[in-house]
Amino acid sequence: MVQVCLNGRRGGADGASVPLSPEALAEAAALAVTAGATGIHVHPRTPCGQDSLSPRVVAATVEAIRARVAVPVGVTTGAWAEPDPAARLMGVPPRERVRAWGRVRGWRAPLPDHASVNWHEEGAEELAARLIALGVRVEAGIWSGTDAAARFTASPLGPKVLRVLAEVTDPDPDTAPESARRLLADLGRAHGRPVLLHGEEGGAWPVLRLAGRLGLATRIGLEDTLLLPDGGPAASNAQLVTEGLLQYGSAAQGRDSSNG
Repeated sequence: MVQVCLNGRRGGADGASVPLSPEALAEAAALAVTAGATGIHVHPRTPCGQDSLSPRVVAATVEAIRARVAVPVGVTTGAWAEPDPAARLMGVPPRERVRAWGRVRGWRAPLPDHASVNWHEEGAEELAARLIALGVRVEAGIWSGTDAAARFTASPLGPKVLRVLAEVTDPDPDTAPESARRLLADLGRAHGRPVLLHGEEGGAWPVLRLAGRLGLATRIGLEDTLLLPDGGPAASNAQLVTEGLLQYGSAAQGRDSSNG
């Protein structure tokens, strides 16, 4: 499995190739799937470009992408995605809007197939439980450099998640693979759930190749890196997926040769 992460928290300042609107995200998703991506991870955006968990914003993004692709579509639930200052001031959990997903007035609003929940963030377990109750499967985001692995391995919800996103936050290409191995060791068997291993920035390509050598699912896209393996700028998510599949395949062949 190679998932494409279309935009993340990047914006217009990161280049015109970063898709933001539902229509641009749908077009980018379609091209990435044609290039070989087997899943979508997206950050829904408001018209002014902010990450949002608004039921209407999430539904519009999911609907637009689903009209173009037939692969699973997942969204973020990161704590940064709730911009409502009133919610913060009143002490309301910042991701309460998730409760209303699928209930947009006058519209049979679609739900995403899955949503990522960062296990180191406050309220992660409660959020994951709500998503599961809604019928939205959960990707457990386990970031290196946090206590998320320990929290997740002790969580009773662990066996219920769709998969684990082992997210290597080390951006150094020289040290990211070792950071990834430590994270995987901390996760252990991860409740027997499938693991998707990925890196970011300078660590994106070395960690993707490690995933290939280990036979793990991975992801690539403009959320994780703006650059190709040779250091040149990526023109699109589709180009990153194409190169990602080549890199992953070469690494997997190396694993098979060593096993043979």
